[in-house]
Amino acid sequence: MSRHNRKDGIDPVARSRARRRALQAVYAWQLSGATVTNVIGQFAHEQAHEVADLDYFEDLVRGVDKHQEELDVALAPFLDRDVEQVDPIERAALRIAAYELRHRLDVPYRVVINEAIETVKRFGAEHGHTYVNGVLDHAAADWRATEFAASKKR
Repeated sequence: MSRHNRKDGIDPVARSRARRRALQAVYAWQLSGATVTNVIGQFAHEQAHEVADLDYFEDLVRGVDKHQEELDVALAPFLDRDVEQVDPIERAALRIAAYELRHRLDVPYRVVINEAIETVKRFGAEHGHTYVNGVLDHAAADWRATEFAASKKR
């Protein structure tokens, strides 16, 4: 089955591109202090030149902005330091993945974790993806316990 012919109409490649752009946008937002609207505008313009899921990109960035405090509190038990001390790329990836795990239940937790790992491999520090993987694996086991347990029985 081609990636464009999924029954749910989702293009996984466009979603991956949206996540990569969202990581860059959340990173820029974290560092610049600019409004999310400005950051989205800047990145959405760039998105238009490559096939990406613009709606999903915007949902991720706005979702992280809207739920940042809740996401940071929820992530805290799984971190070995304060969220603000986490590398900015890793922090952006963790916030995006936490948003997806908690608010986008339509996305399987394994997809969320794999996408976060891949974006950190691409943009983050050499071993940053292992930290992100560990944090998200523990978070998914807690936040999506039923889905997580079912996947372990297979």
